[in-house]
Amino acid sequence: MANNRATKSGFAAEAQRKINSKYSEELAQECLEWVKQITNEDFSTSGEMDNFYEVFKNGTRLCRLVNIIKPGSVKKINESQMAFKCMENINAFLDVARSLGVPAQETFQTVDLWERQNLNSVVICLQSLGRKVSVSAW
Repeated sequence: MANNRATKSGFAAEAQRKINSKYSEELAQECLEWVKQITNEDFSTSGEMDNFYEVFKNGTRLCRLVNIIKPGSVKKINESQMAFKCMENINAFLDVARSLGVPAQETFQTVDLWERQNLNSVVICLQSLGRKVSVSAW
């Protein structure tokens, strides 16, 4: 998770601050509200970075989202909190997102979410998925 790595310093810390500065709480909140509307699950839709991470970090909610959009697309959702199981969930979501037409440049790397490296890229992926879904009018 986010605390698996050593604290960044120097250029790495500066680069991480730059990545984090691109994160928009408003756009994240819109994504959370969209996911809540589709999944009908109860969770906080605050766009604050900590909340966004907590809502999606284990990938289960993302898998349930794409299973609603494209039923049966994720065969097994791992409920375990073990790192590799959570990363499998995130990868399964990404595979389905790409199959639904989300371009590779609008997806994210598993570590962007799991290790909280670039949550903005997760927001971009969810926005792109939302556009693809609204176009296909599932």
